[in-house]
Amino acid sequence: MGKVILTVDDSASMRMLLASSLTQQGYHIEAAEDGEVGLARMHEVKPDLLITDINMPKMDGFELIEAVRALDEFRRVPILVLSTEFSDEKKSRAHKAGATGWITKPFDSEKLGTAIRRVCP
Repeated sequence: MGKVILTVDDSASMRMLLASSLTQQGYHIEAAEDGEVGLARMHEVKPDLLITDINMPKMDGFELIEAVRALDEFRRVPILVLSTEFSDEKKSRAHKAGATGWITKPFDSEKLGTAIRRVCP
């Protein structure tokens, strides 16, 4: 089985697009619809990589990143942000929270795969 990636995004179509693209690249995809569910799923699936959106209900991506980094067992799990946001302020905030990288939507499947292999070889 390939590496396990947890995708967290409130858009069902984005979750489906990510699952389709990344499954074709050999990854096993798990998904959650917001940060709260995403944090619970982290414990269930123990992913090799977390990909999260920023703007979500209940718990946004920044809060999710901070919550994940506060847990010893997930401190080394790479976290990629996948968002329509692109301001330097938000990228800096995500980096300070513990994000490994930032990818702007819409994503290119090949570039996303390259980014994943870079942070999760």
